[in-house]
Amino acid sequence: MRMFGMFSSVFLLGGLSLAPISQTRLASEGGPYNTRSESIRRPSAVAVKTARLADAPPQSFLGFDRNEYPGDGALPSLRKSFSFASYWLGVPPGSKGNSWTGKRALLQSQGFGFLLLFNGRTSAQVRNPELAEQAGLEDAQSASAAARQEGFPEGSVIFLDQEEGGRYSPEQHLYLHMWAEELEKAHFRPGIYCSGIPVDEGGGSHITTAEDIRAHIVDASVVYWVYNDACPPSPGCETGKKLPAPSESGVAYAEVWQFVRSPKEKKVARHCRGYASDGNCYAPADTKHEWFLDMNVATMTNPSAPR
Repeated sequence: MRMFGMFSSVFLLGGLSLAPISQTRLASEGGPYNTRSESIRRPSAVAVKTARLADAPPQSFLGFDRNEYPGDGALPSLRKSFSFASYWLGVPPGSKGNSWTGKRALLQSQGFGFLLLFNGRTSAQVRNPELAEQAGLEDAQSASAAARQEGFPEGSVIFLDQEEGGRYSPEQHLYLHMWAEELEKAHFRPGIYCSGIPVDEGGGSHITTAEDIRAHIVDASVVYWVYNDACPPSPGCETGKKLPAPSESGVAYAEVWQFVRSPKEKKVARHCRGYASDGNCYAPADTKHEWFLDMNVATMTNPSAPR
């Protein structure tokens, strides 16, 4: 989410779930049985398969985000590659209006999940405790009201877009605390989009914004969407079958990882491949390069779904 039209930062629904297996079903499909005595039991094929699925690594799903809505006609092509899309609940950074408003039903009908976003304040806008507290309350109230107006259910995760990296000030932490607390009062779950890129603080010390926020924020229910487009760990601008997990971003608890930002960050992503000659990333089906975008992976097809 960047001031030049793409947000460098990044909830909607899906994931693998296993239905409980009844004793009746186990028996009918060859459940545990006696071989020579009641003390010797072998697991059924169904039980073994269930155990293997439970131990399998979580599946990752690919999504895109951009500040400007790509247009109704772009959705079928984008859906070929992406399971979810960003959805701004307010005016994105650097924009004069919100082109996503009123598009929830259409996106949902095309099979997209969602990453709900609200543009957060910068450090300069929360330079004292009074401003920070008031801004957190106002932004949470505005975001929750917009989510309801757009038809998103209570419990949905709303991510606050925080683009600044490095260690945050006490006022910024107060702002984030008030955001999370007030959003929960409105019956939505707080999320934060922030940097997962390590910043050198000197003396061999490094910090990521995600770590700093997590160490200070009181609300443990906050969901983290981090950006880290350095290669590695990012695979670059590619949509291969083997997608990385959000935890591979360098932030183990991240549920969403933005691994590509458009245009390409020349310093951070200088070793990354797959970008077009204009420095942007595009969906494979977008052969005319009409909709530059950021790419994300999540543990769900609908990362903002109610939890």
